[in-house]
Amino acid sequence: MHSVKITVLVVEDEALIRLGIADELQSAGFEVFEADCADSAIAMIEDHPEIRLIFTDIDMPGSMDGLKLVAFVRDRWPPIGIIVTSGRGIPEATVLPTGVPFFPKPYEIDHIVTKIRALVAG
Repeated sequence: MHSVKITVLVVEDEALIRLGIADELQSAGFEVFEADCADSAIAMIEDHPEIRLIFTDIDMPGSMDGLKLVAFVRDRWPPIGIIVTSGRGIPEATVLPTGVPFFPKPYEIDHIVTKIRALVAG
């Protein structure tokens, strides 16, 4: 029996970082989509209902940053898992919804992979 790949959306405005994490996640067996801002992330989720988790940076240009994207996704697509990262400090615990883990950059890819599997497994 062939298992269905978990689909992850990486939201990161810095192309090299985004490509790096996308490659690492693909190597770990995930299906990966990429977005460079919250607006394209939302469009991607609308176009790809198979997305099960978003891995998003906080600091991004555009109409909303990663924290606003998290709130939007949690409100509109509650089943989608969310992991937040940033290289610019740790957000207040009250800023992130319950159950949304934060990983400061630089992060260990193994920790991200383990957390994605745990969140998607429910």
